[in-house]
Amino acid sequence: MHANTTLTPAGPTWQEQALCAQTGGDFFFPEPGSSVREAKLICRMCDIRQICLEYALTHDERFGVWGGLSEKERRHLRRT
Repeated sequence: MHANTTLTPAGPTWQEQALCAQTGGDFFFPEPGSSVREAKLICRMCDIRQICLEYALTHDERFGVWGGLSEKERRHLRRT
């Protein structure tokens, strides 16, 4: 679902450890106008959330929920 960035050379990727990898991408890339509430609930429980958000901000991910933030929330965060 996400690009392959590893935590350690021999370790699993952070994406493999993320809860979204276990639930599927439908929650995280909803149709326009659909709720992202379920994705945000999953993100709040995820230990990898901050790494995911940093990745999304660094790589200018424009779609979906990353690190618990929607596209609109990430745009607002970039502006501040």
